[in-house]
Amino acid sequence: MLRRIDLRDAADTDLDYATVVPRAEFDVEHAVARVEPICTAVREEGEAALIRYSEKFDGVIPPSLRVPAEVLERSLAELDPQLRAAFEESIRRRRAVCADEAGMPQPTTELAPGATVTTRLVPVGRVGLYVPGGLAPLASSVIMNVVPAQAAGVASIAVSSPPQKDFGGLPHPNILALCALLGVDEVYAVGGAQAIAMFAYGVPGLCRKVDLVTGPGNIYVVAAKRLLRGRVGIDSEAGPTEIAVLADDSADPVHVAADLLSQAEHDPMAGSVLVTPSVALADAVDAALEPMAAATRHADRVRIALTGEQSGIVLVRDLEQGIAVVDAYAAEHLEIQTVDAPTVASRIRNAGAIFVGPYSPVSLGDYSAGSTHVLPTAAAARHSSGLTVASFRRTVHVIAYDRDALLELADGVERFALAEDLPAHANAVTMRRPR
Repeated sequence: MLRRIDLRDAADTDLDYATVVPRAEFDVEHAVARVEPICTAVREEGEAALIRYSEKFDGVIPPSLRVPAEVLERSLAELDPQLRAAFEESIRRRRAVCADEAGMPQPTTELAPGATVTTRLVPVGRVGLYVPGGLAPLASSVIMNVVPAQAAGVASIAVSSPPQKDFGGLPHPNILALCALLGVDEVYAVGGAQAIAMFAYGVPGLCRKVDLVTGPGNIYVVAAKRLLRGRVGIDSEAGPTEIAVLADDSADPVHVAADLLSQAEHDPMAGSVLVTPSVALADAVDAALEPMAAATRHADRVRIALTGEQSGIVLVRDLEQGIAVVDAYAAEHLEIQTVDAPTVASRIRNAGAIFVGPYSPVSLGDYSAGSTHVLPTAAAARHSSGLTVASFRRTVHVIAYDRDALLELADGVERFALAEDLPAHANAVTMRRPR
């Protein structure tokens, strides 16, 4: 089922491992041209545009663009008790991790007597959190966005998710129930690029503009983020989900196959990659995948993803080469299923999240591990991080020098400014010298 790429005889200097496994085609720039008129219409027409695009793209007009408080409360009251317990445990674990992140120090450095620089962490004032509702209504994304924002101290939180025909033009009940459970009462039945535009521009009488937009979405959501970045802060431009598994003979092929299939379930463009030095494991995983894929509920979607060019089995000569391959690939999700998996995991630099050992599947991180599941895709893990408390804070340096501390540095600052041909900069210091 999975194509094979054999690197066992390749010299390390001959290949750029980052290009060995292609990713799915994801032309955001083309999508920007399609969402630009949508965003412009939202800016100029407000609610009328939101209603028009809901009818066009979602096939339903919401009874109210802002979800009424009583609907949120009813969704929580009607939530299956066992599912509520699962939600609450996921929230508890995510909050525990976020609490530690929120406790990061805000150091004051004394550089000389009377000369200090303090690093303050300042929460964003207002955020708009997007929760997808397309192929899968990702209620878990409510937790992944809201909990770190709350832990960061964000004062104003709004959530938006597409209206669903099956639920009377409201977002999925599980999404609404989680918002109620987390104490978020500003929730909108707006999806797609128009939701990002609503957050970025604001809509008079409906929704105030935000400072930052976070949360995953389809290519049009990503394109709207790119178009409006600068007018509003964004977390990332997330593409199709992906999993890489680095495994050796110690791995259970059924577990590996199940994990590769789990991410293929998200999207026909999802990437599922196994990197292994074991031909026997590769054969066993392939054999296990075929019946699993045929039996799963979303068989057509899964088959397209697994047979696409973005998925495959990469054969390497040893784990050393395998580490180099997965580090270059920089997967959104990376599983390590090898002998001494913790040591192997400690050598990985580039991954959105690393899942260590046979009992840490990606599905755990998607829901209840306590980690974030909003992660960098398309090799962005080489330079970017997942969504955490830090994503909702800004650092501000607070500089406090007294007279003597400034005078101690005055000669150097003046010379520096004059060397850059900025005499007014130098003068701002000179004017503070004693006369």
